[in-house]
Amino acid sequence: MNDLYVVTGAGPVGWTVAERLAEQGHRVRILTRSGSGPEHPLVERVLADVQDPAAVGAAFSGAAAVFHCIHGSSYTADAWRAELPRAEQTVLAAAGESGAVVVFPESLYSYSEPGRPMTEAGPREARGGKRGVRADLLRARAASATSTVAMVAGDFFGPRVRTSHGGERMVTPVLAGRKLWVIGSADQPHAFTYVPDLAAAMIHAAQSPQLWNKVWHTPSLPAVTQRQLATAFADAAGAAKPKIGAVPGWALRSLGLFSRDAREVAEMLYQFEKPFVMDSAASQAALGLQPTPLKEAAAATVAWWGDQGR
Repeated sequence: MNDLYVVTGAGPVGWTVAERLAEQGHRVRILTRSGSGPEHPLVERVLADVQDPAAVGAAFSGAAAVFHCIHGSSYTADAWRAELPRAEQTVLAAAGESGAVVVFPESLYSYSEPGRPMTEAGPREARGGKRGVRADLLRARAASATSTVAMVAGDFFGPRVRTSHGGERMVTPVLAGRKLWVIGSADQPHAFTYVPDLAAAMIHAAQSPQLWNKVWHTPSLPAVTQRQLATAFADAAGAAKPKIGAVPGWALRSLGLFSRDAREVAEMLYQFEKPFVMDSAASQAALGLQPTPLKEAAAATVAWWGDQGR
């Protein structure tokens, strides 16, 4: 297989994918509008806008696989609908021209029956809002002539993860010994995914043609509660058992009458008020990968956060 891989975006997923590929000895070209990305002899950082077909086409030339890891400019359905479909079509067209598979990190938003354990079999027919945008993106990928892989993950945690329910909203107060506030319930099981596990699964899938043109679940630990995840961070840091408060759904929905940000978060309350469980057993068997144990993942996360203060 060609030794060049292209990554779009340098958020926690794109950065981790690029870093891991380079550590494995592969050449990596990472595309961002800021020129950011890992500093490594095998990583070429390119300023490019994935909405620009010419720039994307040139950057994808010679690539074996593309890891499309950008996200919307804001956490709103309007921004996602305006930006993401066009970017994905540009990427799919350019990748098809170069003969590259496109690997996407994907969320659980599109699942239309989230009240039961979610498996690769779906269904993924959610409508409206951000959930509907994700379902539409999956349908567009399935209709594309370009080979694709969608690697579904739960809420992120791990090194470089900041804007997430398992990121700075949780880790920062735990390490500081402050009370932590979560949305919904602190004691309902919830799907969380360790970002290095997502990166490993995406890379493996890109290198395994028999896995292409399917939706897979990132090997992830059984669902844990927000309290259990926060406690794992506290234990890893040698900190006191976290004090946790929960913002009830009615309060967040009421705030959403006046705050667009609160309204966008409230759309996802269904994931935190009841069990929200992802089953990755089938993908673990197909990929031959296992999730990182929670104790190990929590320790790496806390260590990264500790390095940020130095």
